[in-house]
Amino acid sequence: MTENEAAREIVDSSLKIHRAIGPGLLESVYVTVLAYELNQRGLFVERERAVPLRYGDLLIEACFRADLIVENKVIVEVKSVEHIMAVHAKQVLTYLRLADMRLGLLINFNVPMIKDGITRVVNGLVE
Repeated sequence: MTENEAAREIVDSSLKIHRAIGPGLLESVYVTVLAYELNQRGLFVERERAVPLRYGDLLIEACFRADLIVENKVIVEVKSVEHIMAVHAKQVLTYLRLADMRLGLLINFNVPMIKDGITRVVNGLVE
């Protein structure tokens, strides 16, 4: 499965979840339900996977924990906030670089229309 194929499943799952339960819940609820939905579709999903950082001789075993990593190809950062800020997308880009991955999705479930809450972040992905 390619990054884009996984992303299509993630976006479709997010749409289904948003229609079913709507906005306004905690991020942890959306992470749990999205992981469940993706698993139901047969995708491999890891929650809260620690990603290390090496800086010179320093190794930090868990510099961040990715909300979801799908098919070992796509990082999903879930939000439930009033407004996505530019720094949120930069955060996902940093995660992608540190994890040596090419595609991330920033999904804010706290929006009236879920399509307005999805931001695609790429790190050298050849499409």
